[in-house]
Amino acid sequence: MLPLRRLLTGLAPALLAPLLVLLPHAATAVPTPPPLANKAWLLVDYDSGKVLGESNAQARVAPASLTKMMTSYLIEQALETGRLKETDPVFVSEHAWCRGTSKESCMYLPLNSQASVIDMLRGVIIQSGNDASKALAEHMAGSEPAFAELMNKEAARLGMKGTHFMNATGLPDPNHYTTAFDLAVLARSIIRDSAHYYPIYSEKEFTFHNIKQGNRNALLFTDPTVDGLKTGHTEEAGYCLVASSKRGNMRLISVVMGTKSMQERADQTRALFNWGFANFESATVQNAGGVLATPKVWFGMAPLVKAGLDRDFVLTLPRGQKDKLKTELVLAPEVEAPIAKGQELGQVNVTLDGNVIASQPLVAMEAVEEAGFLTRLWHRITRFFSHLF
Repeated sequence: MLPLRRLLTGLAPALLAPLLVLLPHAATAVPTPPPLANKAWLLVDYDSGKVLGESNAQARVAPASLTKMMTSYLIEQALETGRLKETDPVFVSEHAWCRGTSKESCMYLPLNSQASVIDMLRGVIIQSGNDASKALAEHMAGSEPAFAELMNKEAARLGMKGTHFMNATGLPDPNHYTTAFDLAVLARSIIRDSAHYYPIYSEKEFTFHNIKQGNRNALLFTDPTVDGLKTGHTEEAGYCLVASSKRGNMRLISVVMGTKSMQERADQTRALFNWGFANFESATVQNAGGVLATPKVWFGMAPLVKAGLDRDFVLTLPRGQKDKLKTELVLAPEVEAPIAKGQELGQVNVTLDGNVIASQPLVAMEAVEEAGFLTRLWHRITRFFSHLF
């Protein structure tokens, strides 16, 4: 753990943001990313969420089958919560049925047949099956348009501000779009929230109905550090790939949109990973759960409250700067009861060469109820006279 220094100063409300805030500073040398010929790309650290490099990451692009990341995510979350069961049978309607043309990817589910949710989930992730995507959408929401509404609601909840879905497959539609940045947000959510099902994204092949198909993510076969996530391709979108690689204690997520071939999307992703891991490193400032401060509580049943972090504080920065980091513990000038567990009481700042580069809220680790009338009155009197001297 890095040394802590308490600063008894006030806090502006804007500094108490609920999410990790990464601030730019002139002292950090940023390595130049590799030149890539595509529509958009982005490389982000999974733990900190820091964008290491990007080009046109907020531009609207056609997602093609990367759409199915949201389809699979919704199914995975329904399985996690018990709304769906892995063994539930899913019917293949005429709308969902794939006729086996060269224009779309299929799991090759027979018309009017049934398959389990878990088999169809594999068909979506590994085989990129349009038929499995549509069938699961109808099973969960009643129709594919209704499922698209669920997709858009979830995108809004996750903060995917540049995304709008019209279907569960990624088939072209002028109102169906996303951004490289939003796809990275979705990839982080899948890895974080679907831990039980995330290993499916690294499976190299899947056989159903005696038809074996391989995963189109070529990096799964050439780089043992890559464990997901999804490929995509249409004539409009070009060749796209969202991938994740973990080397040591660091995981990076790459998004490459609109390359000219399958080989190029794999080569560009590989180049981004090699650049990212070679030039950046992760630093854990403080783990969640530890008591970092016990500020005085006015008007409370308890005189003090334990304060700490509700999630690990992880930074990503250019290599060679980890040992230069310093931390500051900033407390609100006065803390008053009632206090709810998780309530913000200050923040932890990280500085490099005197500049604040990151902040994370300091929160109450326990609730403190308001004291009775006489105790509150005594505290008011005590605080009044303390402010006079």
